[in-house]
Amino acid sequence: MNTSSDKFAPPDPAEVPRLIESFPLAWLVSAEPEFLATPLPLRPHYGDTGNLVELHGHMSRGNPQVAALQAQPRALALFIGPHGYVSPSWMNDRTQAPTWNYASAQFVVEAQFVGSDAELDPMLDDLVETMEEGRERCWHAAEMGERYRKLTRRIIGFRLLVRGGRVKFKLGQDERNDVYGDIVRGLADEGSTELLGWMHRCNPGRAPE
Repeated sequence: MNTSSDKFAPPDPAEVPRLIESFPLAWLVSAEPEFLATPLPLRPHYGDTGNLVELHGHMSRGNPQVAALQAQPRALALFIGPHGYVSPSWMNDRTQAPTWNYASAQFVVEAQFVGSDAELDPMLDDLVETMEEGRERCWHAAEMGERYRKLTRRIIGFRLLVRGGRVKFKLGQDERNDVYGDIVRGLADEGSTELLGWMHRCNPGRAPE
């Protein structure tokens, strides 16, 4: 998997699955015969060595992107993780420019649609169980009764075979220590704890000044 710059590479390969699993809603983008994009929750599946090999999802059968991907299956799956504006108003050095910190991943994929309930049902179960895990009174698809199958007739499942990827975790690695410290304090004051957690993991051992 490529990164736009070693400077912005995640410090640990496990950060990429963390991104996908923490922020599952992705844009699936296709370009033929025209640009189409659909926001969808996608579930990752890994190979024996822990590498990402597939993303599973589903969409409405009435979505024009179904026909587009059946004709030309190559697409991009785009994930955006924690992100936030970085304001020079936080800086002691007022010559600093505004920027945006973020973690993102994009994957070149090849779509394969599934044609049976036996293939679709495990995909739906995996998504529901993952999203419901830990919730009080967590919900199960079986509670829908006969309505479950009526609704699944309106959707189609798919596998996205991962052919390549690029990740960029722009989380302050390129900042001077004093500027990094000002960013950390500014985000903390605004309550951006999630973004701060990702910054701390991507700057291991770095103590802000």
